[in-house]
Amino acid sequence: MLDAVRAAREALATEHLIHPRRRGEREALRVLLATRQSAVLACTAAINLLKALIISAPDELRVELRGMKSKNQVAHCAKLRDRPTQDIEHRMTVRALRSAAQRIEALRSEAKELELELLAIVRTVAPELLALQGIGPISAAQILISWSHPGRFRSEAAFAAFAGVAPIPASSGLTNRHRINRSGDRQLNRALHTITLIRIRLDPSTRAYVARRISEGKTARDAQRCLKRAICRQLFKLLERGDQPTQ
Repeated sequence: MLDAVRAAREALATEHLIHPRRRGEREALRVLLATRQSAVLACTAAINLLKALIISAPDELRVELRGMKSKNQVAHCAKLRDRPTQDIEHRMTVRALRSAAQRIEALRSEAKELELELLAIVRTVAPELLALQGIGPISAAQILISWSHPGRFRSEAAFAAFAGVAPIPASSGLTNRHRINRSGDRQLNRALHTITLIRIRLDPSTRAYVARRISEGKTARDAQRCLKRAICRQLFKLLERGDQPTQ
């Protein structure tokens, strides 16, 4: 009861209430992304099953699959034929390997088809996102799902807090530092983290930015947090104002 009263008072004192997320194209992205994530998780489980089956398989099958890369193992197992001359353990292991491999191929195909659907919607809603370094259809879809529509957030700082990239002061005594923010939309935070890692790996200007932050006395992790905050600011301005990305 007390928590409900406090929440109501805080809501009444807030000048700008966050808007509900819109449906339509945003909801279409959400259901496609959720379904793709389910397919990816199921595919990972099927791959783990296949690996376990190979480890415990009869010697003849293990020798046949040894040294192959994971992709080749899946393709090979999916085409395994029944071997009537072998004992029941060998025949049923072949059956299990083939079933697991075919499941992996089907789930990979499903995930790819869903990703293409996501790409088509993102190109219609916000093609400028895809022009930015490090942003693919999956990250772009998650950004649009969390952001929803112009005006939903009162400011760029509010969007950063929602994304969990606004640093929290953690100073004590003679130290002056900030710590990671573990609140907010964790899926959006994950998308920003992925974008950050890709830019650090591929973009020279991003690497220079991180190096400059480290030279200023920040740790590598703190420099990465600063980069995530800067990317969040860039995305908010792009989505709210429709600015064209700068190369």
